[in-house]
Amino acid sequence: MTTDTITAATSGTWTLGDLPVHRIGFGTMRLTQHGEALIEHAVPSDRDRAVSVLRRALDLGVNHLDTAAFYFSPLRSANELINRALAPYPADLVVTTKVGPGRDPSGAWLPHATPALLRGQVEENLRQLGRDHLDVVNLRIVGTDSIADRFGALADLRAAGLIRHLGLSNVRPAHLAEARAIAPVVCVQNAYGIGSPPEQDDLLRLCGEQGIAYVPFYAIAGAGRTAGASGSDSPEVLAVARTHGASAAQVRIAWTLSRGAHVLAIPGTGDPEHLAENVAAGALRLTADDLATLERAHQRLARSRDW
Repeated sequence: MTTDTITAATSGTWTLGDLPVHRIGFGTMRLTQHGEALIEHAVPSDRDRAVSVLRRALDLGVNHLDTAAFYFSPLRSANELINRALAPYPADLVVTTKVGPGRDPSGAWLPHATPALLRGQVEENLRQLGRDHLDVVNLRIVGTDSIADRFGALADLRAAGLIRHLGLSNVRPAHLAEARAIAPVVCVQNAYGIGSPPEQDDLLRLCGEQGIAYVPFYAIAGAGRTAGASGSDSPEVLAVARTHGASAAQVRIAWTLSRGAHVLAIPGTGDPEHLAENVAAGALRLTADDLATLERAHQRLARSRDW
């Protein structure tokens, strides 16, 4: 399918709190490096290329960026790339960031931050992005413990004006209920795509019923997760792709968006051609037959639990 003239506006719009965004956004994790996600194996990305990709994303109508202070590799930080490429920021640009986990100088993951440390993580995001407030902050969860104290700390920072809206990442329904009892939640960001477990379908529907955006990550990579897509795909996805003259990645993005008007997409890439293809997926309209075919793949792969 042609990608040169298609913008993110074709994907439709959702409002995060009071912030309207196109349903196709851009995830910045892959901007900082080539190769493995673990920092000790990462090759820093080309700075000028990363900056050009970010600027091209805005040219293509993207107005929702997903980032985090812990998206970094040797010599590169996603937040600082965003700052360099896009500041002063357009008035309609929404930058969503995450706090909770962190890395030490070697790149090793640390346990989730305590409530006392979350303010420092928020301030680090503010510093790197060069902003006086953060549009949306997702509390990234590790494990199944109560989040009341951590989410409460973020709610206090929201009341203080450092954060405009709050969300959650990598959570279960109980976390969502716990958080909503403390402060409004505008989005839930979980791993989701063709073949993901049934409980994620349930959470997606729950978010829709409550007017909360559901924002999948790994929608293209699937079981490949941080390593990216495997290069092969299911026969059903490939068949639908051939029908539309599209890529398997575009079909996966379009399927994700078809799950509900409240579902957003944040595919990430450091390749400007892949960026244009991802944005163009917002214009791909799947037929009822396409959706039935992909639903069979979704159910079959979910039963295999290879996610």
